[in-house]
Amino acid sequence: MSAVLGSGAVVLGLVASLLGIVTIGVGLRRRDPRLLAAGRSYAWVILSAAVMATFAMELALVRHDFSLRYVAANGSRTTPLLFTITGMWSALEGSILLWSLVLAGYLALMVRHFRDRVADPLVGWATLTVFVVTAFFFGLMTGPANPFRLVSGATPLDGPGPNPLLQNHPLVAFHPPLLYLGYVGFTIPFAFAVAALVTGRLGEGWLVETRRWTLFAWGFLTIGIVLGAWWSYEVLGWGGYWAWDPVENASFIPWLTATAYVHSVMVQERRGMLRIWNLSLLLATFSLTILGTFLTRSGVLDSVHAFSESSIGPLILGFFALIVAVSVVLIGWRGDRLRSPGTIDSPVSREGAFLANNVLFAAFAFVVLLGTVFPLLAEAMNGDRISVGGPYFNRMTGPVGFTLLFLMAIAPALPWRKASGELLSKRLLWPAWSAAAVVAVCVVGGLRGFTPLLAFALGGFAGGAAVRQLVLSARRQGRRGLIGRANGGMVVHLGVVLIAVAFAASHAYSHSHEFTLKPGQSAELAGHHVTYLGTNTETHGNKTSISARVRIDGGKVYAPALQRFPFATQAIGSPSVKTGWRDDVYLTLVSPPDTSAAEPDAAVVGVLIEPMMMWLWIGGGLMGIGTFLAAWPGRRRRLPTAPVSEPLPELAGVG
Repeated sequence: MSAVLGSGAVVLGLVASLLGIVTIGVGLRRRDPRLLAAGRSYAWVILSAAVMATFAMELALVRHDFSLRYVAANGSRTTPLLFTITGMWSALEGSILLWSLVLAGYLALMVRHFRDRVADPLVGWATLTVFVVTAFFFGLMTGPANPFRLVSGATPLDGPGPNPLLQNHPLVAFHPPLLYLGYVGFTIPFAFAVAALVTGRLGEGWLVETRRWTLFAWGFLTIGIVLGAWWSYEVLGWGGYWAWDPVENASFIPWLTATAYVHSVMVQERRGMLRIWNLSLLLATFSLTILGTFLTRSGVLDSVHAFSESSIGPLILGFFALIVAVSVVLIGWRGDRLRSPGTIDSPVSREGAFLANNVLFAAFAFVVLLGTVFPLLAEAMNGDRISVGGPYFNRMTGPVGFTLLFLMAIAPALPWRKASGELLSKRLLWPAWSAAAVVAVCVVGGLRGFTPLLAFALGGFAGGAAVRQLVLSARRQGRRGLIGRANGGMVVHLGVVLIAVAFAASHAYSHSHEFTLKPGQSAELAGHHVTYLGTNTETHGNKTSISARVRIDGGKVYAPALQRFPFATQAIGSPSVKTGWRDDVYLTLVSPPDTSAAEPDAAVVGVLIEPMMMWLWIGGGLMGIGTFLAAWPGRRRRLPTAPVSEPLPELAGVG
């Protein structure tokens, strides 16, 4: 039943996408509103098809229908219900199904949102573009990424279940869907960018249509990346949260270009500048999401996050090449009409700061992209397998990151067009004092090291500037002082500052050691006292867990463990973390007691002290909250009533 229902739904989605393309295409050519309205109705058929296919897959997973090849490879009768449900996006074909479901949802929301503009060619071309994308992904599911293939031969009685790393923490239920909401969400602004180029409506109108779509996609991607870092920290047992893994980079690169767009779009709205730049950023962001899909789903990368090798890689790479080619052709075609009517009057202005900000984000994205794909290019050209690791990324991106922190403090204080030295010094006085106070407190507290102290100083500078803007907005707007694009942007800035400071602290001041302890023995590290109490062995339906009982600082007992899954070749570590405002105590069971060893009761326990880790997650939460506040319409003030000495809150930007 599931195979028939699912396969039928996938075919229905593909047919509806193709019919939508043809109907809207003919309607646009003939300028026929009836055909345009009829073509838009296929969006609801596509959404229904995606929901039916998803229901069929989840039904097969929950019922353990091992006649489906996907369920036989990724399902198990012993897997807990939560991880049985999340098994849909734990492997290649299911992840494409989730992508199609999210894309169909965005398409339906778009059609409903613009339901009163059926005859608008801009909306028509945007809808047609999204139909092309849905046709591609439904086409993948009718071919090499078909999730409803049947097993050949006898139906197995059980399966191995999802990858052990994907059934070891509940974050797997949130991280991939949120990441996909971000990835796929950029399809809508991309479609409007294409429509603007095709129709020649290259003013600022299409920006207004897509501002919130872009902002929400960016927010979802931000939260997805932060949750991915948290999942890595909580599950993988290595004590870190970001390793410049190629698949991590695949989501980070479009985030960088989208962040650049979120900033520079305000320059176009205010001054009519950076038109080519903004279109290029939107087109590049969507292109990079497709490139990221290729990197994670083609099998070309060795990563804990990547899926196994498959035949869809060339198809996705070809789709990526098509998108890039179409984008370049459209921009070249409309090049003469994309000239900006305004120019930058002074580099010491808000538009000048935004331009510098964009250049830095583009450089950041290029550095990360180069380090990610260079090993693939080298292997393709001469067969050499090389790796680009953390030292390259840290060395190349560090100066860019510090400069961006500096600009985060400077840009909100700058007026449009030109700034005087007197005005700038007045607006930056309190942020500068904040930076000095932060450094003084750190030095008095015994912290040393140029790089982390520089990060703390710039964080204090940028944080002080953001707080200053929020205080001014609260004075002018009362309780609505946090609502609106500029004010929400300042909340996002505070989140970025917390992440930057926590990142610097955790890298500069962490301590780690492995202790061999017998029951009752204790050890100390960086002011924390750990006592090993013994081990427990528990058998669950899908795994056997060997956990160590460790008391931290004379209080609660924590249980780092080694999990052994039936079909896994090696044990999976499961850390246990005591989280605090000042630092985390991160425990791992490196080796359980070995009865054949000289000390049969001794276990090897890894202890890692990570400073300020809680603030990293709080910073991610602030970025999500700030995104929501920025998407909410703020109350605008009339220009004559605003004090001359201060910028209007709604014009302060998120630079």
